[in-house]
Amino acid sequence: MQGLMMDYPLTIPAILHRADTIYGHKPIITRLPDKSIHRYTYSAMALRSRKLSAALQKLGILKGDRVATLSWNHYQHLETYFAVPSIGAVLHTLNLRLSPDDLSYIITHAEDKVIIVDQVLLPLYDKFKSKIKIDHLIVIPQTGQPIPEGALDYEKLISSADEKMFVPFNGDEHTAAAMCYTSGTTGNPKGVLYSHRSVVLHSMASSFADGLGLKESDTMLPVVPMFHVNAWGLPFTCTLLGTAQVLPGPYLDAVSLLDLLEKENVTITAGVPTIWLGILNELDTHPGKYKLSSLRMMVVGGAAAPRSMIVGFEERHGLNVLHAWGMTETSPVGSISFLAKELQNQPKETQYNYRAKQGLPACFVEVRGRNENGLIRWDGETMGELEVRGPWVARSYYNSTDMDDRFTEDGWFKTGDIVTIEANGYIEIKDRSKDVIKSGGEWISSVSLEGAIMGHPAVAEAAVFAIPDAKWQERPMACVVLKPGKSATHDEIIRFLEPQYTKIQLPDKIEFVTEIPKTSVGKFKKSALRELYKHMGS
Repeated sequence: MQGLMMDYPLTIPAILHRADTIYGHKPIITRLPDKSIHRYTYSAMALRSRKLSAALQKLGILKGDRVATLSWNHYQHLETYFAVPSIGAVLHTLNLRLSPDDLSYIITHAEDKVIIVDQVLLPLYDKFKSKIKIDHLIVIPQTGQPIPEGALDYEKLISSADEKMFVPFNGDEHTAAAMCYTSGTTGNPKGVLYSHRSVVLHSMASSFADGLGLKESDTMLPVVPMFHVNAWGLPFTCTLLGTAQVLPGPYLDAVSLLDLLEKENVTITAGVPTIWLGILNELDTHPGKYKLSSLRMMVVGGAAAPRSMIVGFEERHGLNVLHAWGMTETSPVGSISFLAKELQNQPKETQYNYRAKQGLPACFVEVRGRNENGLIRWDGETMGELEVRGPWVARSYYNSTDMDDRFTEDGWFKTGDIVTIEANGYIEIKDRSKDVIKSGGEWISSVSLEGAIMGHPAVAEAAVFAIPDAKWQERPMACVVLKPGKSATHDEIIRFLEPQYTKIQLPDKIEFVTEIPKTSVGKFKKSALRELYKHMGS
């Protein structure tokens, strides 16, 4: 017997309709490339999205066609988030920090029909345009200069379109809606294809109080780029809830972000640890300069958040950091490190320890760990590779067979993260499987060492990685960036670490550098470090 409930499809057009009809007056604010501020409302965004939908349909874009974007975080990019899926086409956000070769590979593999590109990013587009075949190039005008011959002007397309000609998608909620590619750190980038249903469920779960806790009264500034896992789904979640959005454009330096956080009375923001480390350093350098009394939460994800950073924001600046974990394959929210009731009365040090973990699985996300002996015990000590499943977790890659080993026979996704899981369900990532250091039969967590080193008052950033060793197979080495005006020596850092680690866990070598190479999404690029310093091994 079936229940007698309406079959209401969970689709992105339903999110936009809700925002337009209920939250139409709420603001969307963008810092443009010329640093001016653009303001409009959800109703204006919805109208322009419908007009863009109509224009794309007039260009011949059909259900299932891929429409790519090469853009920063701004209001026109937000319009594409709804215009493209609303006609049953697939939004494909391109990571502008990838190499031209990777971008041409991704565009060709995805078979993109259209690319919508920021005018300020045309120099990047020019580097790979000869290697791709598309039907239309649409340029978002931003500089006052003419757009290239043969390209379509985004604003002219919208102004000339008739929204009444827009035929909305009203089909199966399992239809593909958006696509992102992994950064290709192991082989070619892989396509992850999200459905309308997965996007809607992910948005709802993100809004839960024990999720990211977003609500209508919030003002959200997503520092995480809209080309990175759909900005962690925040454009969809905010639109569903009517949350005011502040989009920073291309200006992601600490001073520019703090200026927006203060002036727009932002209540919640989200980004990777490297962004927040820069902001923490700016706040420490200029105490009292920025008034951030409205800011109730800073979501950090994309890489492990150093415990010292969480402590520094709270104890020196009264700012709350919420640690989350996810991947492109998990849409991305997989776990959130809020404090369960039994931890809220624990000593502050215990609370900080838990807040630095990856936390509890999000609602409807199931987790388990596996090592060479099988599924691991939930004892907080046994390590194994994290496996997950859930309604917004990928079940395969797009048009790919060479990564089938990332999925288990019973349908779980193998994340590549080495974790422990406590009896209460809290997950702690010890390392990526390719980054964990295997020394004399012992696994050493590079993530743990990095967090500890960044707790030193003179250290701004630290990356720990393996170098070869004839006796021990591998040994840990650290690259360290010091804070401006601060100093530290190898021996001082080792003495700082000694109370927390055994001798075999301590780094053999520490190299002081001015910059640590990072991936396209702001993570430490340890593959480059291993290659650069492999001669340092013994």
